[in-house]
Amino acid sequence: MQILMMGTGPFAVPTFEALIASDHTVLGLVTRPPRPVQTGRRSRSVVVNPMRDVAERHGLSVWMPEDINGEEAHQQLQATAIDLLVVCDYGQILSDDSLRLGRLGGINLHASLLPAYRGAAPINWAIWDGLDTTGVTVIHMTAGLDAGPCLVQRSLDIGDDDDAVTMERKLADLGVAAVLDAVQMLENWDGTSSIGSVQDGKKATRARRLRKDDGLVDWSRTSQQIDAQVRALRPWPGTFTHLQRLEQPPLRVAIEQVTPIGLDGASIKSGIEPGEIVEVSKEQFLVACGEGYLRIDRLQPAGKRSQSAAEFLRGYRLDIGSRFA
Repeated sequence: MQILMMGTGPFAVPTFEALIASDHTVLGLVTRPPRPVQTGRRSRSVVVNPMRDVAERHGLSVWMPEDINGEEAHQQLQATAIDLLVVCDYGQILSDDSLRLGRLGGINLHASLLPAYRGAAPINWAIWDGLDTTGVTVIHMTAGLDAGPCLVQRSLDIGDDDDAVTMERKLADLGVAAVLDAVQMLENWDGTSSIGSVQDGKKATRARRLRKDDGLVDWSRTSQQIDAQVRALRPWPGTFTHLQRLEQPPLRVAIEQVTPIGLDGASIKSGIEPGEIVEVSKEQFLVACGEGYLRIDRLQPAGKRSQSAAEFLRGYRLDIGSRFA
């Protein structure tokens, strides 16, 4: 088949490379145009686009429309005989007219077991919610957000140490075979009969885009829940809290790595408040949570580099009874 790939982020790279290596013909790549970001008062840099790098390395055509649903983009792509659109980590929602650019429409690789976690950040929210298992789904696309019939699903366990980075890599690799299987299904499809399993919209949940304020730690939550938050938001937007200090302004601290302590339902001792530091040694310190405790393993004070708990304790005085809030 003649396939047009649509993708921007790193999650799509393994699938793109597999399609290029397959017996199918990859016509080119549609990706987001370069986005400059402010890195200083005067300097600007462009966000790296790994998909564009892959396309150019293989000598493929690259289209970067500002609006994939606009007339200009459609005119450019209609000149290409496209059998199937393969969409993954693209960044724009395709209209019905855009989907009709492909003779067989389009398929999308999504990083959840749909209909759970429709939306922009399925990996992060699956970790945040403490799931043991997630996966990937390939859908035959409709104009609704992640709402098309499911063609292929594959599941994968979430490990205790997995974060958004490790799970994105694992799920991206898992998605390769799922996409190739879905392409095979479409290749044998007559174009009119029903295909795939219809999603139950009543079971759909949303995985909204992350915000910076999602990173604020609520110490009244359990140690396991906060650990899940830290892993879900690593590396962006990250989790943070504020160290309350006598006669000094609160110190903002990014919490980068933690270990839950008291996983058998241990609750904080009478009189101890969530966020209170309950144990300090030369190497580590423990913070009380709504249930259980967290050992802080790695953190970054505002304006400083990332450091271990031991390094932090050499630079900042912490006493039992000090508080994060």
